[in-house]
Amino acid sequence: MKNIKISGDVTGGILGAVIALPQALAFGVAIGIGAASGLWGAVILCLAVGIFGCNQPLLSGPTGPATIVTASALATLGGKPESLFAVIFLAGIFQIIISRTKLTDIVKYIPYPVISGFMNAVGTILIILQISPFLGNKSQATPLTALNNLIFTLQNINENALVVGILAIAIIIWTPKRITSIIPSQILALIISTIATILYCIELPTVQGVGPHLPQIVVADFSNVKMLIIPALIIAIVCSSESLLTNLVVDSLTKTSCNNSKMILAQGIGNIFCSLFGSICGSGATMRSAAAIKAGGKTRFCAIFCAIILLFVILFASDFANKIPLSALAAVLFKVGFDIVDTKLLKVVKYAPKQDLFVMLIVFLLTVFYDIIIAVSTGIVLSSLIFAKQLADKTNVRFKDIKDKYTIELEKKLQDETGYKIRVVHILGELFFGSATQIISHFEEILGTKHLIICYESENTFDISAIFALEDIITRLKSQNINPYLVIKNSQIFEQLNKLNIAEQIGKENIFYKEEDAIEHAKKLLKIEVIKKHD
Repeated sequence: MKNIKISGDVTGGILGAVIALPQALAFGVAIGIGAASGLWGAVILCLAVGIFGCNQPLLSGPTGPATIVTASALATLGGKPESLFAVIFLAGIFQIIISRTKLTDIVKYIPYPVISGFMNAVGTILIILQISPFLGNKSQATPLTALNNLIFTLQNINENALVVGILAIAIIIWTPKRITSIIPSQILALIISTIATILYCIELPTVQGVGPHLPQIVVADFSNVKMLIIPALIIAIVCSSESLLTNLVVDSLTKTSCNNSKMILAQGIGNIFCSLFGSICGSGATMRSAAAIKAGGKTRFCAIFCAIILLFVILFASDFANKIPLSALAAVLFKVGFDIVDTKLLKVVKYAPKQDLFVMLIVFLLTVFYDIIIAVSTGIVLSSLIFAKQLADKTNVRFKDIKDKYTIELEKKLQDETGYKIRVVHILGELFFGSATQIISHFEEILGTKHLIICYESENTFDISAIFALEDIITRLKSQNINPYLVIKNSQIFEQLNKLNIAEQIGKENIFYKEEDAIEHAKKLLKIEVIKKHD
């Protein structure tokens, strides 16, 4: 049985390496550090996650989102690789810190429109950044510079590069499935386009810097730590989020459960080693992991075998790798970019709620044209506000008059004092910061009421805004000579009210778990008051 598992891990590792190879090369070139940094990043991260992570076939390495934030960080740092390696080192440290907290569970609560907007933006950025190398020109660091230089790029097309790039795209798109089941079309595109340029002696920009030697330890520049912290946090958050999303996919496919904290810890260790050896950072790779699992990968050895295959390529096939045309790599990244775009949402965009589309569009535009971390943060805040409004809209106040025959008779005698009555207010929904103001406004309608019973229908405890709102409600009622009573669902809410001194303000004897008990208590007091007034 063990042999079968190992055999599946070998197959999965080989397929994962085949998929990772062109992407790692392309991502290294796209960032601007070199193809070798991408390959070594894939090797180191796969080994780290295979050794320190869960016993799952989760493959890691440079990915689209990780590449975008890393390229952005490099541009911010003035294009200094030694500063970028310091940033990656700190990002790994931040990931280790994150792994020791509950933040690893936060990915469950990121709204889908935010994830969709981010992924669509990442795919779009990858496509925009590849236009220049696809046409045989120098790669651009950001989508804005790429778009600003688009006219120049179109005026200076390298025809050889364009032809080779089109050939690569054609191979990627139209290779029959019976062939891609044996060798992925991306690898096939790189092999054929490279062989074609060699046979026909075509001169065009190619991959450089992949050598048959182990990486050297680099000296990172930590001289300006303040400038490094923000890019490091951004990389740590993006890489951790993508790794957690990949982990969800792997758990689903393998019907197992990997500890999120352990997986992020392994990713952090891997990125630290990447920085030490001059490699670009990365995260869990969803597409590679899914392909490896479908090929039979079942354990951590799948990631380790993937790293070994990539290491073999570096040590024994570096000459061929250095001759791969950059326009062919751009074609590969075009495909990766289109695959990242969330076509699932785009298919139902006309039926999607407008507020979700608004959030997705804001995240998309901010990611492409401004800043990733600002984009995601803004998306989460907007989604939270929209959710709060929806929850507040569902929160309502319903009044009920409580009278019995005896009270009615007494009140008839009082005539002018018929305003003395008991009312019950049911708060339907959550009392929280978004609904508190709305609820308070309803209490202006109860002038004349003597005893007000507030029934909090939810079993959830209050947030601090709701606590202050409840305190305000009690103060207002007492200032109008109205006796407040509170009906709650459980002792946990009572303990919270007790600790925050709300129970003392309202009177512990005036807090009940059943509405009927509160009503009976208020009736007794009302009868006493009415009798005293009548006498």
